[in-house]
Amino acid sequence: MSFKCGIVGLPNVGKSTLFNALTNSNKAQAANFPFCTIDPNIGVVGVPDKRLDNLGKISNSKKIIHTTISFVDIAGLVEGASKGEGLGNKFLSHIREVDAVIHMIRCFDSDDIQNVNPTVDPVRDLEIIETEMMLADLESIQKRLEKNNKKNVDKDQIKILKAALELINTDKDLISLKSQFNKKQLYSSGLLSLKPKIFVCNVDEKSIQNGNDYTKTFINKFGQENTLIISADIENQINELENSEKKNYMEMIGLKETGLNMLIQKGYKILELETFFTSGPEETRAWTIQKNCAAPKAAGEIHSDFEKGFIRAETISYNDFVANDGWVNSRTNGKMRLEGKDYIVKDGDILNIRFNT
Repeated sequence: MSFKCGIVGLPNVGKSTLFNALTNSNKAQAANFPFCTIDPNIGVVGVPDKRLDNLGKISNSKKIIHTTISFVDIAGLVEGASKGEGLGNKFLSHIREVDAVIHMIRCFDSDDIQNVNPTVDPVRDLEIIETEMMLADLESIQKRLEKNNKKNVDKDQIKILKAALELINTDKDLISLKSQFNKKQLYSSGLLSLKPKIFVCNVDEKSIQNGNDYTKTFINKFGQENTLIISADIENQINELENSEKKNYMEMIGLKETGLNMLIQKGYKILELETFFTSGPEETRAWTIQKNCAAPKAAGEIHSDFEKGFIRAETISYNDFVANDGWVNSRTNGKMRLEGKDYIVKDGDILNIRFNT
């Protein structure tokens, strides 16, 4: 599976610049005027993983294949978008299609880059976006509940919609629904306000190490856990350098990790994702799964026939595979296990699936 993150925010906060940096492309037009992005741009990026490279060397693989993440650059929203202001509901609908939302927040001053608001206020800007998403949810809920009066809709979904409506009407966060309903039910509801969120404070170069007054105000309000401080402009500069120059430049400006790596790590955490591997002479490959994924379901990520005909999985942990220099020594030294249908795949497992055709 590949997961998809939508980059949202007000116009001119750096969404397209960040998108181009993350995807190492110039797909997204980045210009100094509102709504320079109209149709969403989509970029697919291989997920960096040092473990994958190590496994490929041990197995002497012909190919190394990374699992992927998709980034979607969604047009800037403005206050009133749910009522058609700016570019309107069309772009709210694009948010429905992503697994997680990256809220891009302007946390820098600039006379050169237009701001749709008279002042820089990251808390206000996020509240504008989240209000529009909530209003879009409200309209969707009301329409679906009206439809239920004419045609039966799934009872669990009706419970979720009614509970969500009550929370919105009492000005409460929909996040409390997560303690009342399971993840699958909530995902099926399609409510924008329930999408997992990452907050990206877009700063200038001098603020990338310690942030600034804007980021401090934002973190005081919304917390540190899902907030990242990134400079979209610096990320773009890094991507223009050769690999040998990137490390030196990052050390010089005090940047320990790229924005891409930070976003991937945070995305895996909030979406509760893990990685397992297959490794052999033909290829070494990474696969993304949900946490607590049973072996047959993981096998289905490789091929649907593997899940249907699953017998067992030859399994070696990453550390054992590396310590024993591959499959042969791992088997000889008793580090390979035969796991059945109830086995929960762990992050870093190397699997070889046995199945019936």
